[in-house]
Amino acid sequence: MSTDTFKCLYNNGFRFFIGRVWKSYGDYDYVGIQNIKNARAAGIKYVDGYIFPCLKSTCAPAANQVQATIEKVRALGANIGMIWMDIERFAWPSNKANNRQFIRNMVNKAKSMGVSVGIYTNYYNWQEIVGLDWTEMSGYPLWWAYYDGIEDYRNFKPFGGWSKPAIHQYKGDWKGPCGVNMDLNWY
Repeated sequence: MSTDTFKCLYNNGFRFFIGRVWKSYGDYDYVGIQNIKNARAAGIKYVDGYIFPCLKSTCAPAANQVQATIEKVRALGANIGMIWMDIERFAWPSNKANNRQFIRNMVNKAKSMGVSVGIYTNYYNWQEIVGLDWTEMSGYPLWWAYYDGIEDYRNFKPFGGWSKPAIHQYKGDWKGPCGVNMDLNWY
């Protein structure tokens, strides 16, 4: 999206943007990184990125994916406030212990590079991927994906040690202003 498109979104009340910076097949999302730069240039103050990890056996280890992503984001001059780890059911292996370690490695690498971390997931994804009883990540902000169309947390069901999300993604693929399709989030 162009800087002008982000200015249009800003003029329509949008005040934060989270762009994808790593794709699930194991490569940078250059469009997402440029969108982060354009959002900043348009005056949007709260701008984050998210990593959709590559889980195939041919992909780099978790920490390497995060390191490569953060280094690329920095090298291209994109400024993010936080990196969100996208944990949703897409090609995750069935071994919950290995999945926990993969997530742990992602988070630890981002922290070691001085980047704030959040977790994007929901009850069902967390249950399937790592188990509802795994609470190790509950100290990080939760971006909760639950498409109920409601701008609040009333339907949140605690899991993974989280008692409340930081952000609620409440509607997907919405035809927004300025010709932009988007997922809607509330915080």
